[in-house]
Amino acid sequence: MKIIIIGGGFAGLRAYYRLKKSKEKLNITVIDKRKQLLEKPALPEVAFAGKSVKSVLIDLEPIITHKGGKYINAEVIKINPKLNHLHLDNGDKIEYDYLIIASGVIKDYYSIEGFKEFGYSMCDDIQSLKLWNKVKEFKKGNVVIGTAKSKFGTRVKAPKLIAPCEGPVGEAMFMLDYDFKKRKIDKETSINVFTPGEIFFEDVGNHVREKVGKIMTDKNITLHKNKVVTKITKEEIHFSDSTSLPCDLAIIIPPYKPLPLFNNCNLGDEAGFIPTDKTMKHLDFDSIYAIGDINALAQPKLGHIAVHQADIAVSAILKEITGKGTIINYEPSIFCIMNMGGLDATLIYSDKLYNGKNDLAFHNPISRMMKWSFDSYYYFTKGHMFPDFAVEGMERFLKLFKEDEDKYIPFNEKRDNL
Repeated sequence: MKIIIIGGGFAGLRAYYRLKKSKEKLNITVIDKRKQLLEKPALPEVAFAGKSVKSVLIDLEPIITHKGGKYINAEVIKINPKLNHLHLDNGDKIEYDYLIIASGVIKDYYSIEGFKEFGYSMCDDIQSLKLWNKVKEFKKGNVVIGTAKSKFGTRVKAPKLIAPCEGPVGEAMFMLDYDFKKRKIDKETSINVFTPGEIFFEDVGNHVREKVGKIMTDKNITLHKNKVVTKITKEEIHFSDSTSLPCDLAIIIPPYKPLPLFNNCNLGDEAGFIPTDKTMKHLDFDSIYAIGDINALAQPKLGHIAVHQADIAVSAILKEITGKGTIINYEPSIFCIMNMGGLDATLIYSDKLYNGKNDLAFHNPISRMMKWSFDSYYYFTKGHMFPDFAVEGMERFLKLFKEDEDKYIPFNEKRDNL
């Protein structure tokens, strides 16, 4: 049984490891045009704390071949979903029994006028390093941070989010605030944040939003809603409602755009994202599965959801191959940790977007320890997530202590009673 995985990121590597854990004799190939896995949750530390880029990159070939799989460093340029084969830019044609698309998406920086000349981001290794070099030199002025508006299709019933993920905006504003205070330039700087929607952090519930909003107020970070960025200049950032903000440093989460490949092969919806059912199987082609950011169901575009989708897809494929086992239910939730600089962080766990009852935010040093533990574990185990029992333990911890979450005090703050 031949399985091809396009993409060696969070979702693709998770699917690969899960398939290799099965007792089935599977011929698995991972195809990626990058030679290295990029540990994206650690990129804010590159952009705002000077973490080495090398420490967020993991070579793909040795970790895949070590498990008995095959790695191809190439780009997929054509997929024929009716004949079950694909073509690579090196001229090869490869057949498959199952295709798992975990390609991620394009961060469309240059769709924003002026970004090339005046914009910064932390969504990849190149942009993060460029931003860090700018942050190091920044002494005074107006910082504006926000998310560009993305477009999504309508074939699947997924939450209608205007911004695919605003967690990185939270990390950017809080880590910069910490850095400015540490360098004692906070009186010479201002931080403004914008969102294209009516609600900032629209993927969580009111409790989390209120808690994050209070921290923003305490740190004098100003929020602007309903602002769709159109242009960046040397001194301003402009929005579609004809307003602008003074801006000496623009930090943008760009629009998320699917690879043109999928629409060219009739695999995408009207926006180019891949529509699937809740087993991650393509709505039109039984041998194709999609996981991670490219999946139209994945809202928000979040690593935790990508991993969950990978587990579901693998369980569905193995069930189809063997006739045994159970397909995991699709029960997405928001689980992320916002680094806030120093020893401070906020852990967010919410399923309100999916009509759940949990909406928790822990702003405390324990959250920072968890963030450090996850990043370190992922890097040193070459792309392995925490064991399932550890994740389940964290979720139980959050639910158990939901009434006590406000009792914790951030290390970055000095309190008289400490």
